[in-house]
Amino acid sequence: MENNLMFLLAVIALLLVFFTFSNYSFKSEIISTNSSTTTTTQPITLQSSQRTVVMKVPAVDNDGNGVVTLLKVEARDGEGRVLADVNNLLFWVDTQYSIRTAQRVAQSDVSVNISNVDLIYGIETNATLIEGPSAGASLTVATIAALENKSLNPNVMITGTINPDGTIGPVGGIAEKAKAAKDVGANLFLVPEGQGTQTSYRPVENCTKYGSMTYCTTEYKKEKVDISKSVGIEVKEVATVEEALKYFLT
Repeated sequence: MENNLMFLLAVIALLLVFFTFSNYSFKSEIISTNSSTTTTTQPITLQSSQRTVVMKVPAVDNDGNGVVTLLKVEARDGEGRVLADVNNLLFWVDTQYSIRTAQRVAQSDVSVNISNVDLIYGIETNATLIEGPSAGASLTVATIAALENKSLNPNVMITGTINPDGTIGPVGGIAEKAKAAKDVGANLFLVPEGQGTQTSYRPVENCTKYGSMTYCTTEYKKEKVDISKSVGIEVKEVATVEEALKYFLT
């Protein structure tokens, strides 16, 4: 009797999960609405009813290898909503905070009322390859480009988190991401301030012979590695989105 009850409860739980996830079968899900928009500024007028920006974003896969994914940000006439493609649920869960922050920083940067614009975000990749925080700077740059109807320099890529004040924060996997950027043809890689160099520890073995016995010890020496030189791509440190935009907008 107890086993039958447990089986029934398990079936009910599975049905609940199925119906919950089936609600995400739509192409987009609203992350937020632009409730903070002031009424003293005229709503922005897009040069076209729809503007899509595609941007290459570096990431690190589960095996620690650098990869490049495609980020799409679309600005279209709408109701001030911020939406994300949720065909892959991990992307939705992992990046929603970064998307909200990117939208707010972008709105502040362009200094306009976007209450009549919908922003739609999508990443063409397996979601496990993208860390939401590390894509923050890319999300913000692409959002600004979409709102201002500007093109991005395809030879520039960036990694970094985005903070509410527009500053860019540190991330991991800089060398791996730099290599991935180089492999797809980028000639400039923007990184957070202080991350143009990487600290590594090189093992140095010291051996001493005493009679017929040899004793060895290993010492780890700290070394600073210049990412530009070690990977072979120009690397520049940027502290804010404003600094990054100087290299991106064309």
